Formats: sequence, C-alpha cells, structure tokens
Amino acid sequence: MNSQKKKLNIVFYASAVIIASLVLAGAFMPAAFAEVANTALQFTTHNFGWLYLGAIFIFAIFLIYLIFSKYGSIRLGGKNERPKYPLFTWIGMLFSAGFGVALVFYGIGEPMSHFFAPPFSDVEAQSTEAGRIAMGYSFFHYGISQWTVFGIVGLAMAYFQFKKGTDGMVSTTLSPIIGKGKHEKPTKRLVDILAIVATVLGVATSIGLGVMQINGGVTSTFGIAESPWTLIIIMAILTGLYLLSATTGLDKGIRWLSNFNLGAALVFMMFVFVTGPTVFILDTLIVGLGDYITNFISYSLRLSPYSGGEWVYDWTVFYWAWAIAWAPFVGAFVARVSRGRTIREFILGVMVAPPAIALLWIAVFGGTALHMDLFEGGTIAAAVNNDITSALFATLAGLPFTEIVSVFVLLLIFTFLITSADSAVFILSSMSTGGSLNPPIRIRIIWGVLMSGISLILLLASGLTGLQTASIIAALPFVIILLLMNFSIFKVIRADYKKEAVAKNPAAVKKETREKTQKTSKLKEDSASVS
Repeated sequence: MNSQKKKLNIVFYASAVIIASLVLAGAFMPAAFAEVANTALQFTTHNFGWLYLGAIFIFAIFLIYLIFSKYGSIRLGGKNERPKYPLFTWIGMLFSAGFGVALVFYGIGEPMSHFFAPPFSDVEAQSTEAGRIAMGYSFFHYGISQWTVFGIVGLAMAYFQFKKGTDGMVSTTLSPIIGKGKHEKPTKRLVDILAIVATVLGVATSIGLGVMQINGGVTSTFGIAESPWTLIIIMAILTGLYLLSATTGLDKGIRWLSNFNLGAALVFMMFVFVTGPTVFILDTLIVGLGDYITNFISYSLRLSPYSGGEWVYDWTVFYWAWAIAWAPFVGAFVARVSRGRTIREFILGVMVAPPAIALLWIAVFGGTALHMDLFEGGTIAAAVNNDITSALFATLAGLPFTEIVSVFVLLLIFTFLITSADSAVFILSSMSTGGSLNPPIRIRIIWGVLMSGISLILLLASGLTGLQTASIIAALPFVIILLLMNFSIFKVIRADYKKEAVAKNPAAVKKETREKTQKTSKLKEDSASVS
C-alpha cells in the first residue's frame, strides 16, 4: 500500500512541478519564454510533421479494420454488461469533451482563413474555387482523423480497465510491451507523467482559444476594449465555474452540462441554418463531403518537402498534434463513459457521431460566412485574417437578432469551456492518483489552477502562437506512446479472443491452428523448391 502511494505521489508531484515551472517561467521571463517556444515550434513541426501525419493515418486504418473484424463484438466490460449512459447523453459527452470550444472557435475561422489564403498556391484567393477547397479541407480537419486518436486511447483504456479489471492509467495499456522487471515501475511512471503534461498543455490550448473568443465577443457585443486585464478576469470566472463543476463528479455537473451543450449547440445550429442561406448550406455540405472522401488519402499524407510551404505545418500538423495532446484526457474520459459497449459500437460512436455533428456545424456556419462574402459583399474573410476571434461574431452581424444571439453564443462558449475543463480536471486528478474513480477534491483544485495558469501565461506571453506551440511540443513524446498503445491493444485483444475461443470450442481452434501450420510449412517448402 505504501509503495503504491509513493508511486502515485511521484507521478503527481513530478507532473505538477513541470507545469508549475512553465507557469513561473512564462510569468517572470515572458520574452525569453516566447522566443524559446517559437524556436521549439519550428523545430518540432519541420522535423516531425511526417510522424504526426503518418501516425494518424495508421490509427484510422487500424480502427476501421476493427469495426469489420471478428473482434468488433467484444464487449468493454462483463459479458452481460450494458451501457450506463443513454445514446444522446453519451454522444453529448463525447462531443463536449472531444471538440469543446474548438469547433465554435474554428467553425467559421478555419474555412474563412483558407478562403482568404488558400492551401494551394495556384488557387486564387477569395474565389469560388478557394471557397470549395476551404470547406473540403475544414471537413478533413474535423472528420474522422482527429477522433482516431481519441478512439485508440479510449479503446485501450476501456479494454484494460473494464475487460481486464486493471486501473485506469495510461501506462497500464502498455503493460504487454513494457513487461516485468526493474524497469517496469520507472517506465510506467514516465509514461503517466508524459500523459499528464500533454493533457494539461492540450486542454490549456483550448481554454486559451475560448478565452480569446469570449474576449473578442465581449468587445463586439458590449464594446468593452480588449486588454490583458479582460483576459485575466474572464479566466478567473471560468476557473471558478469549472472547478465548481469538477467537484460534483461525472454524474452531476459534467453530465448535466454535456446534455445542455449538445442541445444548445444544435438549437444554435438550426437557427443559423434556417435564417442563413439554407440551400447553399445543403449544397456546400454535399459537395464538401464528396471532396473530403475524394481527397482523404492525399490530404492525410500531404507535406511540402519540395515547395517548403508552411501551410500544412500551420494547420494539419497543428491539428493532429493538438488532438494527440488531448488524447490522454479525451481517451480516458471516453473510456469512462463507454463501459458496456462493444468495440464495434464504441468505434462507430467515436468516429461517426461527433465528426458528423462537426461537419454539419462547419457546413452551416462556414457555409453561411462564405455565402456572405461571395454573394452579399461581406468582408468576413478579411476580418478573420485580421483577428480570427471575430469570425463568429462578424457572421452573426449579418443574421437576425444579432445582440440576443451573440449573448447566447457567449454563454455557449462558456459552457463548452467549463465542460472540457471540468472533465479534464477530473481525469487529470484520476490519472495522478492511480486511476482513482473519486479523486480528492484538493487534487482537482490544484490541477484546475495549474491548467488555467499555464493557459493564461501562454496567452499573455505569445497569444495564439504560444497556444499552438504548447500542443505541438507536448504531443511529440506522446505520439510514440500512442503508436505503442496501438500495437499493445491489438496484441491483447487477439490473445484474449483466442483464449475465449479455445475455452468455447478447443477442438475447432486446434484444427484451425493445425491447418495454418500445415499451410505455412507448405509455403516454405514451395519457396525453397523455387530457390
């Protein structure tokens, strides 16, 4: 018992000290902090962009394979166990935790950024072709690829925790690879520390983006000038609210807010769909889906070694790194709320439902903004290029009930941030206390304060660039862990499936093994004779 406590303390204190050190460095040496962050960003994206893109593509192939494989029917829990949460609540939790405020921030900001500065140099800016490519690429960034990362971590953690009865630690999912011996404990501690640091920096990025957007919305709606003090006040209010929610646990504050978020987001989306260019939105959705499917492989593996362009690094590499940094938190959270579902049901839910909502969101909001610029003389793209936080509110200015809807949107952003942050605080606390299902409130408060602290420091020191840097750098060591996790979960699932098959019908399994051995021997003999 004492050794277990010691282990947990090392994981908690080491990760907390790392984050606290970053907060202090940014607070007392902001210029040096920003310079080091920028250098690290350039080094990481240009030297490891290939790793981020390749890993995400591998995860997608693996999860799609599992859907159609014989392993898809395995249940994440007991044989007769059934899901705890109904479908709508489950999807709401997935959506709120996985996308959070990112979709509200980039739902218009991304397509209009690509419309203003296209991903390809031979495409004319702010043309109809630029608009089409902008929507197709935005669909790609918010499609299944992001969610493959959350799916890998969630599946591995759910399988080990609920199928094999282990703790809810990231390191436990690598047990088949780490093995036994003197190296086991220090290796597992290192993995858990890296997972916690990646989670804090990944979620801090989202909190920072949300605070930036709230700041822009307050300026647009109420005419309050932007200033560092406004950011600090917004962050303080947000921190208090999400700590309050986090202390109530999964089944109270987090569950209620997740239902509210999904419902409010759908109402808001329907409002824009009805009052905006409805037919254009539907046309954009269908064309965007076609372009997404057609270009999926080329976009998934697109880099620029010949032209030296920065676009892919600024967008796709950042997105994938951000998702990887989020993966320990979202994966752990998704695992916790998915107990009792089959592997097939889990993967389909994770890879289909949230991305489908995201694509609808981008079609509605991005399509509305594009229509305003292309056919109504709007200047949203130029406004976004000047300040991306103005994207949503600049679009709302062209719709009915602007002031009322803007206040509603500010509330929605706040609740998205609270849901993402309180879920993250809960999972961080669990990860730093040995996978506890009810981590101490003081631990939740510590992580909540540190998470807000690093987010605020990044905002004040270097703004959006600082937030992007944090995610990309934090994701670098964790992408290796994810690749190992991918191999580990497949190894365990295959071994367990075989054991269960032997227990059910030993004779049939022995016959199948014998036939495979004979076939392999024959192939070797044929190969030898040819040689």
